[in-house]
Amino acid sequence: MTALGTLYGVGAGPGASDLLTLRAVNVLKSVDVLALPRSSDYGASVAWEIIAPALGELAELPPSQTRLRLTFPMSKDPARVRPHVESAVNAIGAHLVEGRSVAFVTEGDPSVFSTFGYVRQEAQKRWPELRVEVVPGVTSITAVASIGGVPLADGHERVAIVPATYGVDDLVDLLRRFDTVVLMKLGAEMPIILAALEQTGLTDRAFFVHKATMAEQRFEPDVRKVRDEHGGCFSMLIVKRRDRSGVLLGNEP
Repeated sequence: MTALGTLYGVGAGPGASDLLTLRAVNVLKSVDVLALPRSSDYGASVAWEIIAPALGELAELPPSQTRLRLTFPMSKDPARVRPHVESAVNAIGAHLVEGRSVAFVTEGDPSVFSTFGYVRQEAQKRWPELRVEVVPGVTSITAVASIGGVPLADGHERVAIVPATYGVDDLVDLLRRFDTVVLMKLGAEMPIILAALEQTGLTDRAFFVHKATMAEQRFEPDVRKVRDEHGGCFSMLIVKRRDRSGVLLGNEP
């Protein structure tokens, strides 16, 4: 009986191909199968667009490795998402049971709001003996902080990471309790977010970034200007109070 292949979850980083780790590049070049998620059957895979430059001529030549395009709709409805996860595991599993290694490539990091988590859970349910290896990637969270020129946390500061489309009813409380609040997946929540910032007096402590590290990157230090925008999955807003910065070194007089 053929031994199961290894399933890798590989973080492609936030968008710039030169932010791929050396380990990620080595895995991507060595596996038998690349599993490439996309949001629709006819759309491009952003993950592939990120990793292709790092693969060099391997990306241009007729593929010696199999490339699976796997569709995962942008939906919060389990009834819509689950069939696509099961279909993806079927396609990946057909290779794993033949002993082939598969790298599921995900934007950012496989452990942060990634579809890979669902795929891994379902695959290990079917094949409990399956070996899974996660290759961490640079997250959009740290990329956006670097673009804004702020540390996510300093000294005794605390950080909250919030997917806005899943509800921001408690945002005022979060802004008061945490030193840094990272708002991901903004969706249509910008008016509510800005109202919370105004209520807490933190409007001037926030900044907005769209498509961090990509060629289309946009940095907006005045979040009032994005009030009417629909923030997609590549948009993020960070609020930094800076009340307790420098506590380890002591505040200068």
